[in-house]
Amino acid sequence: MAFNGDGPFNKRMRTDGESVGQKSNVHYYTDNDYYTPDQNDGDNVSSELMGEACETTGETNPNGPYGGFSDYDNQPRRRKGEPETPNHVLLMTILNPAYPITVDVIHTICQPYGNVLRIVIFKKNGVQAMVEFDGIDPATRAREGLQGADIYSGCCTLRIEYAKPSKLNVYKNDAESWDFTNPNVGGGMNGQMGGGPRGGGGLFNSPMPDSGGLMGSGQGQGGPFMGGAGGPGGASLSAMGQPQPGLPQQGAVLMVYGLNKDKMNADRIFNLLCLYGNIVRIKFLKTKEGCAMVQMGDALAVERAVANLNNTTFFGCKMQLGYSKQAFLADVQQPYDLPDGTPSFKDYMGNKNNRFINPEMASKNRIQPPSKILHFFNTPPGLDEETLKQVFLEGEVVEPKSIKLFPSKSESERSSSGLLEFNNISEALEALVVGNHAPIPNPNSKFPFIMKLCFSSSRHIPNKMAE
Repeated sequence: MAFNGDGPFNKRMRTDGESVGQKSNVHYYTDNDYYTPDQNDGDNVSSELMGEACETTGETNPNGPYGGFSDYDNQPRRRKGEPETPNHVLLMTILNPAYPITVDVIHTICQPYGNVLRIVIFKKNGVQAMVEFDGIDPATRAREGLQGADIYSGCCTLRIEYAKPSKLNVYKNDAESWDFTNPNVGGGMNGQMGGGPRGGGGLFNSPMPDSGGLMGSGQGQGGPFMGGAGGPGGASLSAMGQPQPGLPQQGAVLMVYGLNKDKMNADRIFNLLCLYGNIVRIKFLKTKEGCAMVQMGDALAVERAVANLNNTTFFGCKMQLGYSKQAFLADVQQPYDLPDGTPSFKDYMGNKNNRFINPEMASKNRIQPPSKILHFFNTPPGLDEETLKQVFLEGEVVEPKSIKLFPSKSESERSSSGLLEFNNISEALEALVVGNHAPIPNPNSKFPFIMKLCFSSSRHIPNKMAE
């Protein structure tokens, strides 16, 4: 459940006149992420779950399963109801983490209170970070100044307590941990080391939120995930899939021109652009027919969309894409209706159909230019061709000329997948914007499957699929 600011943590860092807004329950991280300690009991996450990154009387094992963390059972624990003892190490629990949290972000909000020595981020049940200051005084100032504050407006709320350990162990400088006293620990990010993660760019850039929250109050410089010289950035960005150094940097808002005003709406734009990055908000422009603005998850997503989709033709119109000078799209309280009756503005923050909401999910996406063959997945087992064709007929687009269902690997297969071939790329584009995320009835449940589509790298559908 997202923290709503009630109780002892109601110190909200908001700009004057800012509304609370709706909070998303989406978490950007999963239990499979890096630096995941074991959890040996069912208690709520607190300082004991962070102990494996902490230096205690027990020995650590640098070759252990969690990068050299000491055994969980040997770590000091604070009993329930035990008063906190001031310490120079803080435990931060980030509630409702609607944006990714990295050492860049934590360092940015903590540095104004004193010298930060080390940061370690954990993501077992939610997102937590341990921050080691060079003394108790700056740690106390940070705890008092940040308690209950939002890192970003309306989300990423901080709950802070003193941690038990006296020192954090960091075995690698990256987006999840950083030793500011030893810039070369663990080899780092392709040698791009220095005093800490600052600068321009970043590893997993998030949408730039509206003003408000710590990252919008002037403490941060340029929004989340600064990276660059002195931190995780520089030449390492190309290896992480980020733009090369020296390329012009633009925001995360995309301009879309030349849409068929009678066929396209916000959801259909989402269905197309979600293949290249997260979608935050979509707004059609009332004064410019067939024109829309799309706030994507980061500048790289915008670049991918432009590179792959610019000047594509579907629904009889040529779509053109460009970069907007706006940093983000503001909320539209009273959107007008599009010709199909749907609203001209929609917010997709936290939408479960976004495909890049954590590094693990992002790595599964194959960035492909449009092709006449679509890959479909997340459909019911035992799906037949007629059910698939009906999706496109109901959407008033051309049905695929050829369908190939992948054979089930076992009788217990929980979903199905396959390939759809169309006569040309325009037909495939139209089918994708209509059929992506279409509900497919589930014979074994009242909840339908949500079919997902993407462009395939296949040139043709083979007559026989490998068994």
